Amino acid sequence: MQQLAARDQAVSAAAFEAFVPVLRHPRCVNCHSSGDFPRQGDDGHRHTMNVRRGLEGQGVVGLKCSTCHQDHNLQGEHVPPGAPGWHLPAAREPMIWEGLNDRQLCELFKNPAANGHRSVDEIVQHMSTPLVLWGWHPGEGRAPVRMPENEFLAKVREWVSSGAACPGEGSSSQPASSPH
Repeated sequence: MQQLAARDQAVSAAAFEAFVPVLRHPRCVNCHSSGDFPRQGDDGHRHTMNVRRGLEGQGVVGLKCSTCHQDHNLQGEHVPPGAPGWHLPAAREPMIWEGLNDRQLCELFKNPAANGHRSVDEIVQHMSTPLVLWGWHPGEGRAPVRMPENEFLAKVREWVSSGAACPGEGSSSQPASSPH
């Protein structure tokens, strides 16, 4: 039984490591970066017009995300992209993963106090929302996420169904390194 648990843990951690490159892609990091503002572009530069997160992650009075971002991409390059529910994580749980190593990022995903009060099953649901899946259809002039969408979702589900283990869990030889 212990051997099965160790195998599941290894499978789960490997699944997380397989999809973590998607989380490091600008389509994800631009909304999950440090600071009280979104980033934009493949280079992750600070969002123009001094856009701020706001308490609920939807911008601040006078400059809400929905002022420019619609529920769909607009046609043309250099126009605001869009998806249903366009927003940043709320200020109380900003889900900042810029600078975290894989294990720290995995642990953040599993921590309801830091991930929007989601269970790991709800993380799977979130990863399947139009807002997240927009990363594969970002509109003209933006690089889409490279891993195929169906492969990403399969790896996320595999990570959870095999125990939601994090890289380095259960191994004293692989401690989590510092974020910088």
